[in-house]
Amino acid sequence: MHINGVWRSATAGGTRDVLDPADASVLAVVAEGDADDTDAAVAAARDAFDNGPWPGTPATERAGLLRRVADLLQRDREEIALTESRDTGKTLEEGRVDVDDVTAAFRYFADLIVNESGGRVVDAGSADVHSVVVHEPVGVCAMITPWNYPLLQASWKVAPALAAGNTFVLKPSEVTPLSTVHLLRLLAEAGLPTGVANLVTGAGNPVGARLAEHPGVDLVSFTGGLASGTKVAQAAAPTVKKVALELGGKNPNVVFADACDTDERFDHAVDQALNAAFIHSGQVCSAGARLVIEESVRSRFVTELAERASRIRLGRGTEDGVECGPLVSEQQLAKTEAYVASALAQGATLRCGGERPKPSEVRPASGYFYCPTVLDDCDRSMRVVREETFGPILTVETFRTEDEAVALANDTDYGLAGAVFSSDTARARRIAARLRHGTVWINDFHPYLPQAEWGGFGKSGVGRELGPHGLAEYRETKHVYENLRPAPVRWFAG
Repeated sequence: MHINGVWRSATAGGTRDVLDPADASVLAVVAEGDADDTDAAVAAARDAFDNGPWPGTPATERAGLLRRVADLLQRDREEIALTESRDTGKTLEEGRVDVDDVTAAFRYFADLIVNESGGRVVDAGSADVHSVVVHEPVGVCAMITPWNYPLLQASWKVAPALAAGNTFVLKPSEVTPLSTVHLLRLLAEAGLPTGVANLVTGAGNPVGARLAEHPGVDLVSFTGGLASGTKVAQAAAPTVKKVALELGGKNPNVVFADACDTDERFDHAVDQALNAAFIHSGQVCSAGARLVIEESVRSRFVTELAERASRIRLGRGTEDGVECGPLVSEQQLAKTEAYVASALAQGATLRCGGERPKPSEVRPASGYFYCPTVLDDCDRSMRVVREETFGPILTVETFRTEDEAVALANDTDYGLAGAVFSSDTARARRIAARLRHGTVWINDFHPYLPQAEWGGFGKSGVGRELGPHGLAEYRETKHVYENLRPAPVRWFAG
């Protein structure tokens, strides 16, 4: 753990083994913090905010630090990518892409903060009054990040929080904390003042729970599942702190027949459906786990999709030629198996996958591997269609009309992301406008831009990350009203 500039063990001496999901071997041993460690970290962040130099550091200097961090991330790109691959199970190439995306986030917020104006002048209707709205840092931020994209999700919180002048306590997932540990080292190397950045490793309860309720925390930002996010919001309510929640998704990928009217478009739509569902073994909150396809092309499309899915090369993410790694844990593997069994019991048709692969040189028998699975003949009554599976499972639903496509796509408790595939630009934009999802892609799946907000509707959360509103989450707005010609005022005649 990193508290007030010092790397230290847990107060109670607890430790946790961090496992490699490819073979269940121990990668590292980290401190297992508790509420006492959390309190110490919050106290350090509180003191650094109330008495330290960081909140008042000029924007140009804060931006300079963020750019130094970005340069250090690129310097350590291969080391971090390898750590991320071994810790999460994703491929080494995915790990490299993550580091590049993290770098882009730090550089984006550096540029954003240094190019901002000093405030917004409000016309008070009098030459004797100067009225201006300014932005100030929120204070101490608690950041709770997930296990699937540990470094990337941390950067979406850390970069804007530092840009705005905040201090923070960061709690990574206890399953995949290693790249976040590396990030804290880079922040210190870049010259961040002592106490601004603090890291507590440990379980959601007690560490995350204590952060959410702590009276010394001004904002809590959580990325993870719906159940845990609900508990965070409830714990934060008594102190009325700011809350940002980026929760789950059950994301539709709507494919119209005209998206398949040429061989080239057909191949593109199928490839993107694979990318939507199976990147990082489907362990992505924005995964396109629901294929909603026009009935007239369903048979050809699903047949080709299943055939290509069955050829995805599974194995240890660091091995050459591997396209998809293991699930992150034994628990996640068991959860995936349970969802597939439930779907088959409810009448779904298995088109491919549905089992653990045979062990090989790149797939140790002790690893948490599961074959990419396509389930046809699905409907909205099935758990596998309604709940976030977070595994390599793709379900298939069909429609005949635009209205039916929209109804299916929007029939979800979540509202994180979705996509529309069509060669008719007007139709694609028309459908995209009707989808109740925070991000909608057209003829693509999964790209994101640091400059664009990321958020969701419904049970996918509240608040925004990335873009100008991502910075706004880590600020308070203050109105400064200045009477330029003060004069005595007598309110009462007596």
